[in-house]
Amino acid sequence: METEEIAIDPVCGMKVKVATAKNTTQHDGHTYYFCNPKCLVKFTGEPEKYLKPQPAEALPPAAPPGTIFTCPMHPEVRQVGPGSCPLCGMALEPAEVTLDQGPNEELVDFTRRLWIGGALAVPVVALDMGGHLFGFHAGSTTRLIEMLFATPVVLWAGWPFFVRGVQSVQRWSLNMFTLIALGTGTAWLYSVVATFIGGTVYFESAAMIVVLTLVGQVLELRARDATSGAIRGLLGLAPKTALKVGASGRDDEVAIDTIVVGNLLRVRPGEKVPVDGVLTEGSGSVDESTITGEAMPAMKEAGDKVIAGTVNQSGSFVMKAEKVGADTMLARIVKMVSEAQRSRAPIQRLADQVAGWFVPLVVASALLAAAAWTLWGPEPRFTHALLAAVSVLIIACPCALGLATPMSIMVGVGRGAALGILIRNAEALERLEKVDTLVIDKTGTLTVGRPEIAEVTGGMETMRLAASLERGSEHPIARAILAFAQDRKLAVAPVSDFRSHAGRGVSGTVEGKHLLLGNARLLKDNGVDLGTFSRPVMLAIDGKLAGTIAFDDPIKETTAAALADLRKDGVRIVMLTGDNRRTAEKVATQLGIDEFEAEVLPEDKAKTVQRLRAEGRIVAMAGDGINDAPALAAADVGIAMGTGTDIAIESAGITLVKGDLAAIVRARRLSRATMANIRQNLFFAFVYNAAGVPIAAGVLYPVMGLLLSPIVAAAAMALSSVSVIGNALRLRKSAI
Repeated sequence: METEEIAIDPVCGMKVKVATAKNTTQHDGHTYYFCNPKCLVKFTGEPEKYLKPQPAEALPPAAPPGTIFTCPMHPEVRQVGPGSCPLCGMALEPAEVTLDQGPNEELVDFTRRLWIGGALAVPVVALDMGGHLFGFHAGSTTRLIEMLFATPVVLWAGWPFFVRGVQSVQRWSLNMFTLIALGTGTAWLYSVVATFIGGTVYFESAAMIVVLTLVGQVLELRARDATSGAIRGLLGLAPKTALKVGASGRDDEVAIDTIVVGNLLRVRPGEKVPVDGVLTEGSGSVDESTITGEAMPAMKEAGDKVIAGTVNQSGSFVMKAEKVGADTMLARIVKMVSEAQRSRAPIQRLADQVAGWFVPLVVASALLAAAAWTLWGPEPRFTHALLAAVSVLIIACPCALGLATPMSIMVGVGRGAALGILIRNAEALERLEKVDTLVIDKTGTLTVGRPEIAEVTGGMETMRLAASLERGSEHPIARAILAFAQDRKLAVAPVSDFRSHAGRGVSGTVEGKHLLLGNARLLKDNGVDLGTFSRPVMLAIDGKLAGTIAFDDPIKETTAAALADLRKDGVRIVMLTGDNRRTAEKVATQLGIDEFEAEVLPEDKAKTVQRLRAEGRIVAMAGDGINDAPALAAADVGIAMGTGTDIAIESAGITLVKGDLAAIVRARRLSRATMANIRQNLFFAFVYNAAGVPIAAGVLYPVMGLLLSPIVAAAAMALSSVSVIGNALRLRKSAI
């Protein structure tokens, strides 16, 4: 019989009969056969891909060498490389989340231990339950079988708990693993001895304690992975490449990390903005919802700023890169969220203090329970004493207490990031709900921050000299003056001896003339005679008043409604501004603000905040400029507008990405929801342990004949952790 010739489909690997093949092609002098037309099409499109297949990519390491690891419960613990926390015994995890980070090694390891340990524990429990249900006596053979199955569960699946338990004693930092190691180790050792000398064994208790503890650990690790999802989502927003506009006008695709400040980049419809920058030509409708939380796309034209990671929905534009790499808003958001999720709220100190003496107290309670059962309990006394001691050790594990605050903080901070509310640390989040006074800057906070020139005296020469003086400044007023001069094609001149007078104005020399441009205080302090004349911005040339400039800065659309909501919430509003009194009074009247101070210097803003705090007020300060930084740092909670300066953002505990005051209202709701969640978790953990220990010790036995099984104690311990985790995760869906 003649053997049929068989070929292998290079795409799918299927066998194909050469004689009857209908899908074939020639490539480099060879004939290839395919099982169906789809494989043929794939091959003809990319033949080299299938003829020289690439090796499968290995999973990335959990973290590259040199990575800093930290404890999720104790962020002050930091070291290079993985390990376990010396305080609580938990596995350390990378301090910063990255997209190329591999799977959580501890989660993979514990999941494997759970599945194998669970499978081995089933026959142990079945044998033990069979004896209770069917009344057969557990003989030496049954005890040996239970030991053979339970031993790998305890000594292999539960090995990490013993390692951490021993370390906790060596470092005298007793924690939940101290109790688990003591409980399971005692039950297993006693059972091994009883197996050979005869007696009751508790292999099923030791095995199930390990399995149920692993269940709690795996659920906790998965929840912690979920809380970093917000960070990974933000990291995924950044594109990997960008279109760089060359000197000849040609567009070249380049890697994102090769872009430098000043590069011109083209963004087409549907593409992501690669870095932070400003439009130089064209226009587009940009979806900024992923960064600011604003659902409606924003129209961007020449001169408008764009943020890395946002999406150009329509139109095409060229932008100039202003911030790249770690300096982009997206990168700073990722860093801020990551650090905040690991920060500690003051309320956590209570849990830490309790945990410090809780474990020794539990060990003492277990010993007392064992002694009481040994002295006064019914027969078999030692068996009852062992069960009570192990149950107390297991049910009192303070894992729920340790998770109560960090889980809520991690979820709350992640939720805030999704809403465009960046929280620098947990302390700011905790304090925000208690704030009763909001001190607020005017320009860029209450108003748009892009003043427009409304009136000029002194003619175009005044504006030309003013523009020359302001050409190196980034102040909103400077930008308005420069835009005015550019529109009218005024020829600006070089400036020398330039000085910025914080909160008052600027000075310098232009074309041999000494210029002062600023408010009345600046001019008066320099000997300029103003008489009774005063305008927001005035120009003096060689000591004499030469002209004035009046501005109009529109109030943000959402400001009035946001202030109304804050007043309803009992928040006292105080406006501070460096502007003149007339402008300040106009804005205050429009917004119904009764308390305000005008012509305030930066240091005076900080003094006002300190005075209000001295009166017993809990003060939040909202601002966006360099001049607001001292006050932001002095406040109980500093709130920076994301559209403001870097110094303001660095000085604040909370940053509103969009620079919208309505986000303050949302931030307060988030603070309340998070703190309520933490209190619920702590209350549950305290009540659970307070009630669980005496029940496990056997306090109900004289009344109800009830003695808690170690398995039930382990299930209750795992359930307490799951309850805390589940309650914290509710924050992701709560109404803010």
